[in-house]
Amino acid sequence: MTTPSQAVGAGGVDTGRLRTALDARAHRIVYDQYRPGADDPIGQELRLISEVDRAHLVMLAERGIVDTARAGALLATIDTLRADDFAAVRDRPMPRGLYLAYEGWLVDRLGQETGGVLHTGRSRNDLNATTVRLRVRGPYGQLVSEVMELAEVLLDRAERYRDVTMPAYTHGQPAVPISYGHYLCGVAGAVLRSAEALLDAGREIDVNPLGAGAVGGTSVPVDPGRTGELLGFTGVAPNSVDAVASRDFALRMLSAAAVLGVLMARIARDLTWWTTEEFGLLRMADDLVGSSSMMPQKRNPFLLEHVQGRSSAALAGFTGAATAMSTAGYTNAIAVGTEAVRHLWPGLAGTEEAATLLRLVVAGAEPDRARMTARARDGFTSATYLAERLVVDGMPFRTAHHLVGETVLAALDGGLPLSEAARAQPAVAEAAAGYPADWLDPETVAAACAHGGGPGGAAPDAALTRARAELASARREFGDRQARWADAADRLTDEVAKVMTVR
Repeated sequence: MTTPSQAVGAGGVDTGRLRTALDARAHRIVYDQYRPGADDPIGQELRLISEVDRAHLVMLAERGIVDTARAGALLATIDTLRADDFAAVRDRPMPRGLYLAYEGWLVDRLGQETGGVLHTGRSRNDLNATTVRLRVRGPYGQLVSEVMELAEVLLDRAERYRDVTMPAYTHGQPAVPISYGHYLCGVAGAVLRSAEALLDAGREIDVNPLGAGAVGGTSVPVDPGRTGELLGFTGVAPNSVDAVASRDFALRMLSAAAVLGVLMARIARDLTWWTTEEFGLLRMADDLVGSSSMMPQKRNPFLLEHVQGRSSAALAGFTGAATAMSTAGYTNAIAVGTEAVRHLWPGLAGTEEAATLLRLVVAGAEPDRARMTARARDGFTSATYLAERLVVDGMPFRTAHHLVGETVLAALDGGLPLSEAARAQPAVAEAAAGYPADWLDPETVAAACAHGGGPGGAAPDAALTRARAELASARREFGDRQARWADAADRLTDEVAKVMTVR
């Protein structure tokens, strides 16, 4: 038996009737933002810049644009900086920005003859367009991976609960019988469409803009294909204006994430209602709910409120980014490359966190089978099926619709189940005579709705099979993309070592 002293949550705070602490993953998302962060924007940006520099110098050396000795000296010095986490650069004045402070340190260290060749055939404009694509790989990859995990959990629970009959609701009222698994499979289909949209949105970040210069390319015979290969890109920007002017990928990622966010907010609304004492259709595990600082009886599914709140991050980000971009001409612009792009990071992060929380909730929500079935029965969700049976027997649908409505009223007035009220109606009783006693049970009706993607017959198996195939395909595509990025990083390190060895 759990004593009051044992019933504590994270940090030893009394949680009333709850017996476990909040799930650690949920705790990190919900509460850890109040702790000092570990973000290091200067170090992160310098590491990205230096990664591009390494590829650029390898290419310049291979093309004979910069001699191998100077390229090797630069590469060795850059690698030393990276190993020391750029400590020497961090303390320098930055009156003209981070990159020029970093380049200035290299010039001071190696002299103009060596340090001054780093920026050959390049501008900060195409450099920034490249580094932002490298930077987004991390948060974008985390979001896509989390969305696929959410889809996996939805499909697993859809299969587990495929026989748990419940009402589908329209306008907040019981409508027709389905299963909880059928609902979850429907949600999974929408999540998979968002995963596909995110994959589409990410294809642009595989195009290398390096070589576009300030906006008009360069007369130096650089090889963007080679730098792209070393950085894990699959293509080269064909137009220098487009290369430095566009950050369309930010809008497309935020747009796809915003659509997913709207979906997650809607699902959170459903689950919030269904976990109330009044509905009582779902019960959450103790590690997914909160108590009250004052009311010890409370079990609050507050993670769903965080899902609803964070799922709007991408929509807000899209609005901010699109507004910033719309003020700029189609060329390199701070409004695009800096002001618009800054909305990308919180938009992707908030959506990822919402997806994680929703996944945890779906995985830990246990349906009350008896309660769900009772609500389907007491909500007269079999009424539409009864009308359809009368239509099959030759009655016009509108006539059947009216007659079944009268039957439901009779059931309500007499406190009867729909099946008994139906047998008391002469016009309905004749049709009912040919059916078994359980023909209007919600379970029977749900199983009979085998057409139009309903919960009966072979439709659920087909839907699950198709969804799992779509998920597997998406995982393969994204896995290949991530493997290419990782392989390129290893290849670049090897090529840098070759240049340094030659010198």
